[in-house]
Amino acid sequence: MTHAAVYGSGSWGTAFAMILADAGCQVTLWARRDDVVASINSERTNPDYAPGLRLPSGVRATTDPAEAADGAEFTVLCVPSQTLRENLARWSGVLARDTVLVSLMKGVELGTAKRMSEVIEEVAGVGPERVAVLSGPNLSGEIAQRQPAAAVVACRDESVARRLQSACHTPYFRPYTNTDVVGCELGGAVKNVIALAVGIADGMGLGDNTKASLMTRGLAETSRLGLAMGADPKTFAGLAGMGDLIATCSSPLSRNNTFGTNLGRGMTVEETIAVTRQTAEGVKSCRSVLDLARRHGVEMPITETVVGIVHEGTSPRVAVKELMSRTAKAEHR
Repeated sequence: MTHAAVYGSGSWGTAFAMILADAGCQVTLWARRDDVVASINSERTNPDYAPGLRLPSGVRATTDPAEAADGAEFTVLCVPSQTLRENLARWSGVLARDTVLVSLMKGVELGTAKRMSEVIEEVAGVGPERVAVLSGPNLSGEIAQRQPAAAVVACRDESVARRLQSACHTPYFRPYTNTDVVGCELGGAVKNVIALAVGIADGMGLGDNTKASLMTRGLAETSRLGLAMGADPKTFAGLAGMGDLIATCSSPLSRNNTFGTNLGRGMTVEETIAVTRQTAEGVKSCRSVLDLARRHGVEMPITETVVGIVHEGTSPRVAVKELMSRTAKAEHR
């Protein structure tokens, strides 16, 4: 039986532990809090982060990183992206030998502008053939109800991607393989930024034309950056690109969309953070995505607008006016 470790007991980490167990894996879920571990092991529930989900018997929890890592063929990392480096530095010494490190995170590191797979390679001291990423339209609340969904598992080594595909393939969760790690990670990171923009527009009372335009031009921004970084353009038309973008920009289950909606309604960033229970990755990653774009000489006006609203105090109405007054150009440039 395949053993998998999942580090991170938030809503997505818990739901993915369920997927792995339903696919036949034995799963050890690492959690920071003793009460979460006790609830999972005794009641099969994680009420703070996955209310209503009853976990299968193949999932057990621990607060001991070494216990979670013991014998794991796959080590799944699902913590807020800006905490990955610090957390992984503490865990790397106990990871199982030759384990495949799987990133469920969708962000770009502040300061370094590194993708999550790059942080993993650097901190854990492993090559790209041992790092995989999973991305796609995977809202954890729907996954927890075992509603049908699809995803992409990407690794530079296609055989590793196929192994991971088998480890998380269930009747309700259909993973596809890909070798374009760069494209899959960028699609997952930038869609959070675009979802903030769409949420802001929704909160301002703007309609579907506006939101569809933001999504479409947001995908264009993502594709431009991806091409500059060597990604496969087909990736952005797939699950890790358009699929994830649609789900995150359209659903009230999306933390980033909801965060943006609150901003568009007039709440301050501080007020919105106070009512947001879990991390909205785009809030911090928008700055690192813009940093990444500037390093590669890529223009990303929607991302720049979001950074202005979230971090520089620009009024949403002023930001929309500035965005719409940009010089006209051909669509595919």
